[in-house]
Amino acid sequence: MTTTAFDHNLYAGCAAQIISHTRELAARGWTPATAGNFSIRMDANHAAITISGKDKGRLTEADIMVVDMTNNAVATHHRPSAEAALHTHLYRRYPDVGAVLHTHSPTQTIAGLLYEAEGRVRLRGYELFKALRGHTTHETTLDLPVVPNSQDMDALTASVDAALGASGGWGYLIAGHGLYAWGRDISEARRHLDAFEFMLGCELEMRRLGSR
Repeated sequence: MTTTAFDHNLYAGCAAQIISHTRELAARGWTPATAGNFSIRMDANHAAITISGKDKGRLTEADIMVVDMTNNAVATHHRPSAEAALHTHLYRRYPDVGAVLHTHSPTQTIAGLLYEAEGRVRLRGYELFKALRGHTTHETTLDLPVVPNSQDMDALTASVDAALGASGGWGYLIAGHGLYAWGRDISEARRHLDAFEFMLGCELEMRRLGSR
């Protein structure tokens, strides 16, 4: 645990936003059991993030902790989940990222398993591309990376870093696990999460129908 100072009013505001979104996502069935983790960048050195082992539909402010950008707990005896490292990795990699959302919907979990061997889900022609920052047309192709799951967070982070490549993006799948999506703030991250969920659902249905 470190004791680096942070703005407690800012922390409270971030916690309230996280709680609001996680309750909605839990109601959709995207955070089964205690799955999923969610964070907001507070400042250059800190992020507010859900602690592990909690029902995401019943979070309180006490269930949100602060970590620094090297994944150390700040001013708390709570321990961050191992996957907090994937959040801080994104904050370090992309200075403009302000929130990271990780969910485990059935659609995301199945898609990760089905496309693991390909290392990507190739999305083509979706009008909903326009929901993703920087995309203005459906007339394009977007590859959503898929990385193999691992309990070794260093190895998993390295796999993610390699899969994102030079151009990056707004999300990736972990095979059999779920989706990470991010944005400049939590509202944009949520829009990206919802867009990927919809497009993945379409891909699975087209695959079932034999058109993919």
